[in-house]
Amino acid sequence: MAVVMLLLFSVSCGKEDKEVVNVSFDPENTYTMKATEVSSLISDSGVTRYRLKAKEWQIFGKAKEPYWYFPSGIYVEKFDTLFNTEASVKADTAYYFDKKNLWELIGNVEIESLSGERFETSRLFWDQKKEKVYSDKYMRIEQADKIITGIGFESNQSMTQYKIFNSQGVFPVTDTLPDTTQVVENDSARMDVAKSDSVHLKVD
Repeated sequence: MAVVMLLLFSVSCGKEDKEVVNVSFDPENTYTMKATEVSSLISDSGVTRYRLKAKEWQIFGKAKEPYWYFPSGIYVEKFDTLFNTEASVKADTAYYFDKKNLWELIGNVEIESLSGERFETSRLFWDQKKEKVYSDKYMRIEQADKIITGIGFESNQSMTQYKIFNSQGVFPVTDTLPDTTQVVENDSARMDVAKSDSVHLKVD
């Protein structure tokens, strides 16, 4: 995830339409720049590896705490050398707080890691300074053979070592998945998390 997300800090708007406004009144709620229909390709060592898409990007550069705002969502994907998607992240709404180096992703947050795991939640933070990803909301993690759910989540920024709190269960991946929004009481379904408030995982 770190590689996927880091591109956001250096991406430019390219040839997208820009709108500059007078922010002499209420700088906290008036953007200094707006770009629409953003679609940017980003290179790494001369090779195109990333794409960022957003319907709208607002920059509040004169606010007391400057921030970027993506009101209509954001989508970022990482390519391999054959332009196949390796990893991606998307959310309905996104904020980036410049001084804190902090991302806040809100609403239908979905991340697919380089290892193929899928993370879903309603709110996720990524602290660039601490190199930490975390959430206090319901989290669903889909691996190749099981689904893990819980309330609360912490991870390193590459999403390879993480723990999920208040575990609700570990479910096998089947054609018909259980309703993971409810706490599971079946001991066989709870498996190894039945006696623990958190699950620690490490992905090799």
